[in-house]
Amino acid sequence: MDGPLNLSATPWAAAANRSGGGGPPAALPGRAPLSVFGVLLLTLLALLAAATFLWNVLVLATILRVRAFHRVPHNLVASMAVSDVMVAALVMPLSLVHELAGRRWRLGRLLCHVWIAFDVLCCTASIWNVTAIALDRYWSLSRHLEYTLRARRCISNAMIALTWALSAVIALAPLLFGWGETYSEGNQECQVSQEPSYTVFSTFGAFYLPLCVVLFVYWKIYKAAKFRIGSRKSNSITPIAPEGLEVGRAWGLPAGLGWVAAVMMSTALGLRSGPALRGKLAQGLWSTEV
Repeated sequence: MDGPLNLSATPWAAAANRSGGGGPPAALPGRAPLSVFGVLLLTLLALLAAATFLWNVLVLATILRVRAFHRVPHNLVASMAVSDVMVAALVMPLSLVHELAGRRWRLGRLLCHVWIAFDVLCCTASIWNVTAIALDRYWSLSRHLEYTLRARRCISNAMIALTWALSAVIALAPLLFGWGETYSEGNQECQVSQEPSYTVFSTFGAFYLPLCVVLFVYWKIYKAAKFRIGSRKSNSITPIAPEGLEVGRAWGLPAGLGWVAAVMMSTALGLRSGPALRGKLAQGLWSTEV
């Protein structure tokens, strides 16, 4: 038969004796020191956060100071820069602290909810701002007559409002509707809600839907640009062929009618455009007027 369990030999008891308490310690001993690779990785993350913040602040300062940028599509670019500044100022520093703590969250439940909410909010808003810029480019190319400056301003402001509203709904859904839990005090974990239904909803609304919209819109932009380039080539001016001029002279037609016959003859021969046609055409019309 086994002897009595020696509780004093357990790590908890040893830690309790050292601390003067009678129960298990509140947390296990600290993590091992960072390796060289870990130090380099954290330094790179810190530099990336600082560069992201400074770059987007410069973008916002440029848009605010240059009066010519106070219009579409620069308001969409400014909205995207605001979301990226918030990511760099509010999300990335806490992510760095999270990594330094061995991916354990020791800053409390409230700050965990704030961190996760701003993380989802700003990242989703940044993605949808890219989608709004793509839609603005497509409408300005395909509907340039109906898509006037006033309509463009109203539509862009509406897209910015919808972008932030949709991002707020996706980010605050776990807090407002109890859609899963983001903080676990026992495991010291702070992460986006792992509820399956919320995962499907947030992933579709924050990534797959804007991705499909951007791919479709840029495919339409490519087709519209290709069509406009092809129409410019097909609308080029056809030069006058020498055979056409000889026909007009042989028929003894006046200068104007002979020129028309020459144009018809050149078109029938299917010759390409040339820079000398405009001068010859002006000369023929001048001869007709005289």
